[in-house]
Amino acid sequence: MKHLFIFLLIFLNMGCNRAVVRENQPSEEEIGITQIAKSDIDNVLEIHVNETRILLKELMKKLYKRNPRELRKSQHKLAAENIIRLFEYKHTWNFPELEGTYDVESIRLAFDEEYQEDRVFAFIAGLMSMIMKSYNYKTKFYMIDSVDPQKLYNCARNIEIAMWKLSNDRDSKGELFLMSNALSEKEIINLSYERLFGKLIATQDNIAIIMAGKKNRTIKTVIQRMATAIFLPI
Repeated sequence: MKHLFIFLLIFLNMGCNRAVVRENQPSEEEIGITQIAKSDIDNVLEIHVNETRILLKELMKKLYKRNPRELRKSQHKLAAENIIRLFEYKHTWNFPELEGTYDVESIRLAFDEEYQEDRVFAFIAGLMSMIMKSYNYKTKFYMIDSVDPQKLYNCARNIEIAMWKLSNDRDSKGELFLMSNALSEKEIINLSYERLFGKLIATQDNIAIIMAGKKNRTIKTVIQRMATAIFLPI
């Protein structure tokens, strides 16, 4: 009994002194889950999530460079600060500048003319929370986890819509809300944005196909015109 008491004290002390978990998902203790064996598909899921995070970080950096006025609206004056708080710390998407929104609502907020906060942060946070929602807000996967291939597919289509809005949505003065491909019609188109979005979309589509095969599920495909497309449910 004495040995058990000592063991409990050590265990509790380790929990109190543990470093802050920096995973991009809502707070949820996963006690003992690391002991569960992973399957090959779990590793594949983690690879796709990690690749998505890398691509979104790069996109966020590029948009801040292209839109320095948005960074000036932020309380955090360095792009790296916003990238760290969005990607490196555990949170529940409850950022003050998002006005209580997340997922596609944050993406819409970035193109709302009345919105006065950092549009780059709203756009990327919206994309990130939408994508993480399709993975059930997880960055680590184990044999007990399951991901819906239809949600992954719908997310890919929503990324296409977000890409279209970034390149085409304008305010009442006819100006783009966020600069990306080009600052003017005379400027050479910067295709790096399209490549990044292409990789994001392909990543989602690839894992959707893999998960559909694993679950023997058929994905319901959707065809929409971008100008009138609506975000699909996830």
